Amino acid sequence: MPFLGQDWRSPGWRWVKTEDGWKRCEPFSPALEDERNQLNNIGHAVIITGDDEDEEIYSTEDCEFAAKKRKKDHFRNNTDSQCFYREKWIYVHKESTRERHGYCTLGEAFNRLDFSSAIQDIRRFNYVVKLLQLIAKSQLTSLSGAAQKNYFNILDKIVRKVMEDQYNPRLIKDLLQDLSSTLCILIRGVGKSVLVGNINIWICRLETILLWQQQLKNLQMNKQVNNGLTLSDLPLHMLNNILYRFSDGWDIITLGQVTPTLYMLSEDRQLWKKLCQYHFAEKQFCRHLMPSEKGHIDWKLMYFALQKYYPVKEQYGDTLHFCRHCSILFWKDTGHPCTASDPDTCFMPVSPQHFIDLFKF
Repeated sequence: MPFLGQDWRSPGWRWVKTEDGWKRCEPFSPALEDERNQLNNIGHAVIITGDDEDEEIYSTEDCEFAAKKRKKDHFRNNTDSQCFYREKWIYVHKESTRERHGYCTLGEAFNRLDFSSAIQDIRRFNYVVKLLQLIAKSQLTSLSGAAQKNYFNILDKIVRKVMEDQYNPRLIKDLLQDLSSTLCILIRGVGKSVLVGNINIWICRLETILLWQQQLKNLQMNKQVNNGLTLSDLPLHMLNNILYRFSDGWDIITLGQVTPTLYMLSEDRQLWKKLCQYHFAEKQFCRHLMPSEKGHIDWKLMYFALQKYYPVKEQYGDTLHFCRHCSILFWKDTGHPCTASDPDTCFMPVSPQHFIDLFKF
């Protein structure tokens, strides 16, 4: 059976035992598989170097060497075909044991958990974007070179998804703003070796981020053509019920800009009071009272004032979970091979901030 672990040969690679010893398995790529099949059909190749008179005959060993070089160039140049681990769970170990050497890092967990496919699931999209935003603020330099490359590949897919589906552009705008601010600071401190790779690569990445920001700024929402029932046709109590379902104040303000009726409902004091009570404790209200001119508490101003001092509750459709019995990090809806007698008692949800804290030593 395959041996999976970190050892002196190459940390994090997959190894398979053969008759000739342990062999390293390389990530699967359809393009490379086609190249390999084509090269396997060549026994002795005749390559024309320029003129018909000058011919050089290469042996099979030369062909294998050329194939390896082409594979390396393929992974280096073609970012769309970058293939990382596609696992649904990962063992989180923080110390060396006889079976496992080293420890699990944030970059390794980021590469091995399938975040690239997670953004295609609407239940996980906000979770992944929030995690990328937290990494951009403080943990970007702690990622390995491969993890940083994977980070920007996932970010590219997120931007393309938002441009195509027009889903939650405000969330990705905040992420890009935090990332560009961090990169500007890090590029100035490049003399301290805070970045992995050539400085020109990071300058190009920063330019790409600025281009993404401009594209999102010019994003025009497609107008839905529908002759049936619209939002404005719903009765007031149903519209009010919809507003009470929102957990983000900015979403309420955005919806209130659609029609005058929705604006009137979005300014309801009771609505903002319920929102404040959901996210914050009563002790926090007393420290930041926002009375209006009439002597009443302005709950709308209170919400945004408290948001600056205290974190709001986060809601996600699907999150990562951590098994305290197995020390395994996994997606909630996929589960993992748990050995506990009652697995449900061992599971705990992992917020994006908790995910980062798991790998702080």
